[in-house]
Amino acid sequence: MNREYLRWYSQRLHRDMELLVFGHAGAKVLMFPTREGRFWEYEELGIVGSLADKIRAGQLQLYCVDGLATETFYDARQHPSVRIRRHAAFEDYILNEVLPLMADRNGHDCTIVQGCSLGAFQAASIVFRHPHLFRKLVAFSGRYDLTLKVEAFDDLMDGYYDETVYFHTPSHFLPGITSEWQIERLRQVEIVLTIGDADPFLDNNQHLSRVLSEKGVGHRMHVWDGRAHRAGAWRKMAALYI
Repeated sequence: MNREYLRWYSQRLHRDMELLVFGHAGAKVLMFPTREGRFWEYEELGIVGSLADKIRAGQLQLYCVDGLATETFYDARQHPSVRIRRHAAFEDYILNEVLPLMADRNGHDCTIVQGCSLGAFQAASIVFRHPHLFRKLVAFSGRYDLTLKVEAFDDLMDGYYDETVYFHTPSHFLPGITSEWQIERLRQVEIVLTIGDADPFLDNNQHLSRVLSEKGVGHRMHVWDGRAHRAGAWRKMAALYI
């Protein structure tokens, strides 16, 4: 299996950024890690291995990026307004550096976005905001409203709220979308959500599913047994849904 390490200085983020590429051809898969994960997480968790046959066959090419969670939502040293601006800069990096790299290296017309946990939030946010750029979203064990307080999970904005928070929070901005152009593009994206029936964010996922249905956006939501917020479940999900 082709495995390649890439690193460059991002003018948008003012730091070096790293990623791993697996495979040589096929649909391009942009993969966001969990909040504690780095660009090598999917390899360490065995998720790359669960897709190995598809990768070797030239059906999929994976691009595993860093998620910058410790510089965005989980940087407690910074005011929430700084955290959300850093997240917006990270999205700018993905849109204007990573996606062009993927297009330059692989001319396949299908780009899939995938993420687990916080990575699912990042994946959903970028696809719902820019649906014309993507063909498929695959989100595992996601939390789509980071301002929610559920069980031990705090409001990651500490009560702060502004337009940037609104427009980067799928549970908030998706119900307010009125642009027929954007809704029609969303309808062209294949959307797969998974969540465990004991996951604390099951209600949040069900809310997101209802909003999509109200917009006439087709999607599939698979509810797994238990919490299903772990590598073993994600490996199985990856083989089934990516």
